[in-house]
Amino acid sequence: MSARKSIVLLPGLLCDAATFEPQIAALSDSCNVQVADFFGYNNLTQMAEYVLEIAPAEFVLAGFSMGGRVALEVMRLAPERVTGLAIFDTGTNARQPGEEAKRQVLVDLANTKGMRALADKWLPPMLHPDRQSDAAFVENLTAMVCRATPEIHAAQIKALLDRPDAGPVLRTIRCPTIVLCGRDDLWSPPEQHVTITAEIAGAELVIAEHCGHFLPVEAPSILNAALASLVHKS
Repeated sequence: MSARKSIVLLPGLLCDAATFEPQIAALSDSCNVQVADFFGYNNLTQMAEYVLEIAPAEFVLAGFSMGGRVALEVMRLAPERVTGLAIFDTGTNARQPGEEAKRQVLVDLANTKGMRALADKWLPPMLHPDRQSDAAFVENLTAMVCRATPEIHAAQIKALLDRPDAGPVLRTIRCPTIVLCGRDDLWSPPEQHVTITAEIAGAELVIAEHCGHFLPVEAPSILNAALASLVHKS
């Protein structure tokens, strides 16, 4: 019998394992599932080094949003350990003009009014309009955001602002790769993922219809199928 395969899931900004509850439920019977915890880190490379510390010798890697950027740092540091890669609702560009000021508004909001105020402003534009009116769905994500602190938020924002241009890494990726995005993701739109996919040899692009930025919980069956495919190929 072959050894049980492993997958490591990398959450996005202010996200924890709750983001991946559907994937944990779908994959845990067939493989070992780990979820990284980026609370307390303020540097993407340090996050990637931590992932390599907790992960087994070989593993499938899946990164959401900020976690997608961490996944690309892992690919830069130790590509030989990754047997399959999924990155979704993410980007590769370095800091953009005016970005720091926009992010500082949210840092200040969290510092002055707390994490629920931040969640109330930050989450709705991330979601498909139909999800924005689903009170229970939004409250689950709000509760997740509120498990973080203003200090954790500021540290992760620093990591994102200091991010490297990950474009050159894309052309070095050789493992089976799937790039996914919500059709209605306004933060990291489909066009961005078309460009990313074109830079990775043999990569597959999956666009989830009727879905915003939070693909793991907005379109879980699509992500579950993609990850199961990668585990099978690895």
